[in-house]
Amino acid sequence: MAEDRSPLSFTPVHELNLSHLPEVYVLPVHLSIDEVHKLEEQLADAGAPVVYDLLGARLILGALTTTKRAKFELHSRGLRLQDLGTKPTFYRNPISNGASDLADPADDSEGPSRKRRKLIPVDENEQKSIISKEILLPTEVETEEKDDGATKSISQLFISHASTDAATLSSKTLELDELDPISSSDFPEGLVKVVRTGWLTDSMEAGTPQPFEPYIICEGMIPVRSGSLKSIIPLHAAHRDAAGPVVHESPQNMYSNSGDVSYEIANQDHAEGGKSEASIGKRVQTSSAPRRDFHVRSFKPSSQKLLTRAKDPAVRPVHLLRETTSEHDEGASGTLPEMPKWVGENKIYACERSTPLYTPNDEFVAQLEKIKLKRILTMDEIGVRAYSTSIASIRAYPYELTSTKEILSLPGCDHKIAHLFYEWETTGHIQAVDDIQADPTLTALQIFYNIWGVGAKTAREFYYDKKRRELDDIIEFEWSLLTRVQQIGLKFYEEFELKIPRSEVEYIASIVTYHAKKVVDDQMECVVVGGYRRGRSDNGDVDIIVSHRDESATIHVINPIVAALETAGWITHSLSVITANSDRGQQPVSYKFNNDKRGTGFDTLDKALVVWQDPVWPTMAEDLANNSKAKNPNVHRRVDIIISPWRTVGCAVAGWTSGTTFQRDLRRYAKHRKGWKFDSSGVRERGTGKWLDLEHWTDIKTRAKTWQEAEKRVFEGLGLEYREPWERNTG
Repeated sequence: MAEDRSPLSFTPVHELNLSHLPEVYVLPVHLSIDEVHKLEEQLADAGAPVVYDLLGARLILGALTTTKRAKFELHSRGLRLQDLGTKPTFYRNPISNGASDLADPADDSEGPSRKRRKLIPVDENEQKSIISKEILLPTEVETEEKDDGATKSISQLFISHASTDAATLSSKTLELDELDPISSSDFPEGLVKVVRTGWLTDSMEAGTPQPFEPYIICEGMIPVRSGSLKSIIPLHAAHRDAAGPVVHESPQNMYSNSGDVSYEIANQDHAEGGKSEASIGKRVQTSSAPRRDFHVRSFKPSSQKLLTRAKDPAVRPVHLLRETTSEHDEGASGTLPEMPKWVGENKIYACERSTPLYTPNDEFVAQLEKIKLKRILTMDEIGVRAYSTSIASIRAYPYELTSTKEILSLPGCDHKIAHLFYEWETTGHIQAVDDIQADPTLTALQIFYNIWGVGAKTAREFYYDKKRRELDDIIEFEWSLLTRVQQIGLKFYEEFELKIPRSEVEYIASIVTYHAKKVVDDQMECVVVGGYRRGRSDNGDVDIIVSHRDESATIHVINPIVAALETAGWITHSLSVITANSDRGQQPVSYKFNNDKRGTGFDTLDKALVVWQDPVWPTMAEDLANNSKAKNPNVHRRVDIIISPWRTVGCAVAGWTSGTTFQRDLRRYAKHRKGWKFDSSGVRERGTGKWLDLEHWTDIKTRAKTWQEAEKRVFEGLGLEYREPWERNTG
C-alpha cells in the first residue's frame, strides 16, 4: 500500500483531472492547517468539488491508518456510517486461478456471467504452500441483483489467500494497473469512502486518478432516514447543472466627491462617515448562476455556538449542519446577489475595480490582515502577496459575504480563503488567528517590526540571533549597533504609533505649502496624498507632494525646503533626504540603470522623510519662563515631502495616493497588459526604456492645467477607468 507523504513535500508534475469525483472533504486529523489547505488547493486545482462540511462529503481524505480511528473521528463529528456487512457474499477459491471463480453462490441465472475484476494474481508455486488465512480486502465488486437489477456495492470481502509468511503476503499486494479505474459506480447513492491522503499524492504523480482500493481506510452507507436518502444526502449535481446566463452589475460608488480643495489639498470629509445601508447596497436575488461553476457547499449558520473541539489547535473547527431537501432546493434556485461586473469579467487587478474605505466585510478582512502580518514577520513574500490580493478583492465586493460560493467567485480568492471564511462564519473565530495572537514569538517580532527603520529581517535578527525579547533589551544591549534612523524610531516609538487626525494633517500641509512658496514662489502647489486623500479619518503619517509648472523650480529644491522648516522649528530630525531625480536632471529614469538588472522600486523622486513637531504649545511662554530648557510636549509625527516635476505629477499623485495593493497592481497591469514600466516618476517601455508621455506634457498647449487632470490622464493612458481616491482603499 502506498505510503502517505506530506502534501507539502510534493509538487505535481502531471495534470490531474478529478472533476468526476463526488464531494470531497479533507479530514483535519494529524494534519497541520497548512497541510489541510495544501490538500484542498491540490484537489481544487484538479477540479475536485471540495466541501467544508463533513456531512456533505462522499469522499473523505484523511491521514489515518485504522478503520477504528476513522470511524471514531467521523462519529465525533456527527457522521455515523452504517456498515456494509462483513459476510463473505463473494468468495474466491484460493487454488483456482481466474476471475470466473469469483461468483455469487446464490446466482443461478442462465447466460454468461459478467466479467469480474481480477483481484489478486496467484501463481502455482504459491499454491503449494497454502496456509488458510482470511484477509479483509478493501475492494469493491459489483453484481446484479436478480429481483430489481439494482447495483449493489460490496466493499468488504473475505478471501482465502495462500501465503507462507508475512513477507510473502506483503509482496502480493494489489497492483494498481490491475485494478479498474474510478467510475461513477464507485459511489452508489449513499456510499461514503474514507481514503488515505496518499491516494491524492500518487494520483498526482501518475497524472491520472488511481483506484481507491489500496487506500481505503473504511467505507459505509449513510443511514436512511425519513424514508429516503434524499432527506440527508445533498444533491450537489443540481448546483453543477444550474448553469445559466450571467448578469453583471457594476458596484455602486460608496461615496461622492465633494471636489473642495484647500491649500491645494483634496478634502474628502464625506469619507469620514461610517458605513450605512445605502452606501453598502442591497443584495439582489437572481436566478442566474455566477460566473464560476461552484461545487462547494456553504451555509448560513443559525447560531454561533463554538464547538468543544475548536480549542484543539490540531483539529480544524467544523460546524456540523444538515442540508434538508427544502434547503437544497432554495440554494439551487440561486441565492447569490447579482455579481458586480468586475467579478463576471474576472478582473484580477485591484486597479480595475472600486475599493471603498468601509466595506460590509471589514470584520473578516481584519482577520485576514492578522494572518498577512504573520506572513510579513516570517518573510513569506509569496504568502503576503496572496493574502494582499485576496483582501483587496474582498474589500471591493459590495455585499456582505454569506457563503463560500461568493468567496470562490472573487478573483484572487482560493479555497484557503473559503475555508477561513467558513470557519469564521460558523464558529465566530479563526483558529489560525487565535494561534497568532497567542504566540509570544510573533508578538515580540511585531513589536520590533514596528520600530521605524526596522524591517522583518532585522526584527528576526533581534529575536533569534541576539535573543532580544523586549524594547528595553534593544535599548540596553543593541543601542550602539543601531543605525541613526533606527535610534530615532526607537526613541519616538510610542509617539509614532499614535494616529494623526485629519485636521492636524491639513495644518501640517499648510505649513509645508507656506514654506515651499516662501523658498520658490507662489506657484508652488502641494497636495496631501496617502490615506488622507483616500478618506481616512486618521493616519499613521503625512504624505505631501510638492510640484511646480516650471521644471527649473523643482530641481534640487528639497534641501532648501527642509532647511526652511528646520529653521522654523517644525522639523526636529531628518531621517532621509533623497535627490536622485534632480541628480539625473529630473528625467524619467530609464527602465534599466545602464543595464543594471536591479529594480528601481516604486518611487525614484526627490523626497525628505522627516520627524515633525509643532514648535508652539499653549503654555510655552510660562513653561520657558520657569525653565529655559522646558520640554515641548507636542507629539512627534512622521512626514514625507515628495518633489515631483510637472511632466509626471499625475504618476506621482496616482502612485502616492493609492493603497499598497492598488499601487502594486498598477505596476503589474502596466507590465503584463501594456509591456510598460510604471512608477511615480513616469511610465517607460520595457523593451526600449523610452519614456511615454501619458500626461501630454511635451506640447505646451496640451499640458494638464491641474494635477487632478494629469492624474486622470495617467489612468486614461493605461487604458483604465479612473478611480477616485476613496475607491483605492485596498490596504
